[in-house]
Amino acid sequence: MAKRGGFPGGAMPGNMNNLMKQAQRMQRQMEEKSKELEEKEWEASAGGGAVTIKVSGKKEITSVKLSPEAVDPDDIETLEDLIMAAANEALRKMEDEQSEAMNALTGGLGGFGGGFPF
Repeated sequence: MAKRGGFPGGAMPGNMNNLMKQAQRMQRQMEEKSKELEEKEWEASAGGGAVTIKVSGKKEITSVKLSPEAVDPDDIETLEDLIMAAANEALRKMEDEQSEAMNALTGGLGGFGGGFPF
């Protein structure tokens, strides 16, 4: 009867150690990239530049600039919409770049789960 499971000749300690070193290196690189991205800012505008918002990698709004033309006391709703649009666009830019940076490090592993064949 054939032996089930395991590897021929027992465990593969050399390959396992190498795999662990690669995983640790990838984890360090991901931590470094995360820290770098937390300190970065992304900017987006709406209304032809009437509203400009900056966000940090910590998902915090760090700056809001309004042009005087954007401030109409009789039309607050438009200003609110412009602020929301600019904030959402800045956050989308930030999330896209963070996702691309992590995918570049992990080779598209999908956060250790989605990319494995088992």
